[in-house]
Amino acid sequence: MTRNDVTEAILTAKISKGLNWADVAKAVGQSKEWVTAGSLGQMTFNAEQAAVIGRLFDLDADAVKLLQAPPYKGSLPTAVPTDPLIYRFYELINVYGTTLKELIHEEFGDGIMSAIDFKMELSREPDPKGDRVHITMSGKFLPYKTY
Repeated sequence: MTRNDVTEAILTAKISKGLNWADVAKAVGQSKEWVTAGSLGQMTFNAEQAAVIGRLFDLDADAVKLLQAPPYKGSLPTAVPTDPLIYRFYELINVYGTTLKELIHEEFGDGIMSAIDFKMELSREPDPKGDRVHITMSGKFLPYKTY
């Protein structure tokens, strides 16, 4: 069994049980964004969190152990994503990446936004012209150091 097998088992059980990520996250005690990332193989659950996931998705003991192992991060099967929704994020970075870089450097200096000390929230924003996807990302600024 691999971590990818565990992810597939979770997704299959989620569908068959009619679960949603917000309820899973509430049971785990973390944000829906982080728990979803972990369930999809991108984060490491502690023993207690992994046990909750195991119970919710009827995973065996080996799968629960794999949930606690640091994963290989980066889950896209190709360098340029082919899924239309994920591709739009790729397109967004292609169009606005240099703008974000320029504005972060102007505001904070030479450094990066952490994806480790990071949080994200996703919500629906009602709009009469069609609901909007609202995503807030917050990452710690990490300045480059001289040595």
